[in-house]
Amino acid sequence: QVQLVESGGGLVETGGSLTLSCTMSGRTTYAMGWFRQAPGKDREFVATITWIGGSTDYADSVKGRFTASRDNAKKTVYLQMNSLKPEDTAVYYCAGRVRTGKVADSSLYSYWGQGTQVTVSS
Repeated sequence: QVQLVESGGGLVETGGSLTLSCTMSGRTTYAMGWFRQAPGKDREFVATITWIGGSTDYADSVKGRFTASRDNAKKTVYLQMNSLKPEDTAVYYCAGRVRTGKVADSSLYSYWGQGTQVTVSS
């Protein structure tokens, strides 16, 4: 059984920063991903990081602003979000991926957190 617990969402002004955390219990997956879903929109890929080696990949919309990191000992991944924009407003989900593949494909992620709201005011 794998459980993912997220924290760190909130309300921030444009240009501000937030850090999301996601702690995993149970088995360790191959990698972790961050996705987000804004009201009325499909869920979209944000970032991913592997547990071994810390290899990362990002959506073009967040490159240079968001940074994924992990603490293997704590089984926790982080998403540092800087220079936030109103269009970053969404519910953010962490997810566990058990195999390699197209990192933005949500079907590769077997485990999902409950989501945490991020709201960026203009």
